[in-house]
Amino acid sequence: MELQDAMQLIKGAYSAGTWADLGCGSGLFTYALANLLPAGSTIYAVDQAPVRLSKHANPQQQKIIPLQLDFVQGKLPADLQGILMANSLHYVKDKAGLIMRLSKQLLPGGQWIIVEYDTAAANPWVPYPIRRKALQQLFMDTGFSHISFLGERPSVYRSGGMYAITAQYHTKEKA
Repeated sequence: MELQDAMQLIKGAYSAGTWADLGCGSGLFTYALANLLPAGSTIYAVDQAPVRLSKHANPQQQKIIPLQLDFVQGKLPADLQGILMANSLHYVKDKAGLIMRLSKQLLPGGQWIIVEYDTAAANPWVPYPIRRKALQQLFMDTGFSHISFLGERPSVYRSGGMYAITAQYHTKEKA
């Protein structure tokens, strides 16, 4: 996937502030988010492996901080405006537990952006898949009242597609 494709998939209205890209890999979606956030934002590029970001366009010169951390077990270093997980939630068995725990670090009005494969078929690369409707229901069950479908695209790796959603507390205060 190219940077423009990633940007198009997660395109939305996002608030400036501190964000975390969990399971950032080479940073494709880190830079996609950097291109979509208002100037002056900071993104923690978090991965369990040592973070080695590929160079992509960052026209707003957002501050990107590489951070080696197991986000399933560890605590993120700051309160956050948002959390991005692009193709990383499918590695988490207890999705509800992770969402509830990390949502405590979201500022009022904070949000999640999730990119996943729309499949229920597990494999070694997608051990705990979640379909779009199931993920939307999971966010409703964990207290989010504003869940939006951002887009979808074919996957080069799977017969199905990829989807992106965002979830945000409806009011400025957490439920």
